[in-house]
Amino acid sequence: MPSFDEVLKEAGEFGRFQKRVFFLLCQTGITFSLLFTSVVFLGQAPDSYWCRIPGAAELSERCGWTLEEERNFTVLPLHLGNRSSSGECERLDVAWDTSVSCASPLARYSNLSAGNLPLATCHDNWVYKQPHSSIVSEYNLVCGNAWMLDLSQAILNLGFLAGAFTLGYAADRYCRILIYLLSCLGVGICGIIVAFAPNFTVFLVFRFLQGVFSKGTWMTCYVIVTEIVGSDQRIVGIAIQIFFTLGIMILPGIAYLIPTWQGIQLAISLPNFLFLVYYWVVPESPRWLLTRKKGEKALKIMHNIAKHNGKYLSPHYSEITISNAEVSNPSFLDLVRTPRMRRNTLILMYAWFTSALIYQGLVMRLGIVGGNLYLDFFISAAVELPAALLILVTIDRIGRRLPFGISNIVAGIACLITAFLPEDIPWLKTTVATLGRLGITMAFEIVYLVNTELYPTTLRNFGVSLCSSLCDLGGMIAPFLLFRLAAIWLELPLIIFSILAVVCGFLVLLLPESKGISLPETVEDVEQLS
Repeated sequence: MPSFDEVLKEAGEFGRFQKRVFFLLCQTGITFSLLFTSVVFLGQAPDSYWCRIPGAAELSERCGWTLEEERNFTVLPLHLGNRSSSGECERLDVAWDTSVSCASPLARYSNLSAGNLPLATCHDNWVYKQPHSSIVSEYNLVCGNAWMLDLSQAILNLGFLAGAFTLGYAADRYCRILIYLLSCLGVGICGIIVAFAPNFTVFLVFRFLQGVFSKGTWMTCYVIVTEIVGSDQRIVGIAIQIFFTLGIMILPGIAYLIPTWQGIQLAISLPNFLFLVYYWVVPESPRWLLTRKKGEKALKIMHNIAKHNGKYLSPHYSEITISNAEVSNPSFLDLVRTPRMRRNTLILMYAWFTSALIYQGLVMRLGIVGGNLYLDFFISAAVELPAALLILVTIDRIGRRLPFGISNIVAGIACLITAFLPEDIPWLKTTVATLGRLGITMAFEIVYLVNTELYPTTLRNFGVSLCSSLCDLGGMIAPFLLFRLAAIWLELPLIIFSILAVVCGFLVLLLPESKGISLPETVEDVEQLS
């Protein structure tokens, strides 16, 4: 019986049918990247806020004060007494007398100097000039609660992690396209609930669930695209990353045009409902169907692919009923039971962890280094486009391993140099930091492709999802590592990034070269890769 790759070659390895499916599923990259990096704009620090003194609300309403006038009465005496205080995290430990003159609300304390007025730490009752501009002002994630913003991104990555295990397994066990469609529905519904969450707890719960379903859409669409094209066209997996980058470039425009975080959240969530129409235009992966002994369905899809590509399948192809791949339910032990599978799995897990930690760390670092956030975010995203182009130019000429290793090493060296460059030559610091972002982006994009090519069909979706779960672990650690270490020294996170990246660069050189080979169908096929 002819192999699946032989049938695919006759039906068309990247014809009109595959190009249509590829373009449709690539849109998932845009929506996934919007959610992946949205915390930068959902969690923007408010321009101005202060802590209200008890009784200030009643007096402000009676006296008809504007917010600025109330702020002057609240913060000015505090600032005069303690010039290091801005009134954001502490307040005067007094109660305003609403019966006194509106011009002198602190008259009862007139015998005390400003420096002797008692102070108290603020725990709630903050006032914001723009109360609904971000989740920070919506849920009071300031001062002692600032770590909760880090938690919101960690929870999203925890959702990615859970999605990798649950939906990755389900896509290998039950159905690729059905899991993709259910995940799209879940992302949309959870995104709406997040936008209207009445409190931070509900926000976190459904942000977690949105992460679960979002990981299901991203990993499954990536695997489907890779499985329906020939071995020479698998670089389409890199092209999907271009759409991921386009989403990041679009995000600052959305955030600039929509003034509230709820609007931004809806804008990045609602498009997922549009993907439900794919039920009628995107088929199940025929390669997966063969591994599940559903040869008739796979053959029907292959005839449809050939028809759309203007090809004709030979009559003897009707004899194909099952794949030579062994049908089994995927488990973690399958990924580490044999020597080469174990080596590949451990190295790829570390590569995923490093890529995500450094990538997210560099993205979120934009929010703490100053400058125009919208413009800087757009420029840093645009830098990722050359990364995909460099990969497309080199990966089929010199293979996967060398660009994979070099990109990690370049990223590590660039981070190290950036950490020690002086602040008085910002153009050089920015240029070297951009080179680091370019390197880690290349590494992040190559690991998707390599991971897909080094696992057999029976374990591919589960294996990619499981390995990429270390990416989610890196994403959970990234905000805490960045913000807490940056509080000690702004450039300290870059030192950690550089060490992780250089080590990864040398480790990935131990992986087998997968350039030009057919996708492995069984674990035995993987063990034969050199």
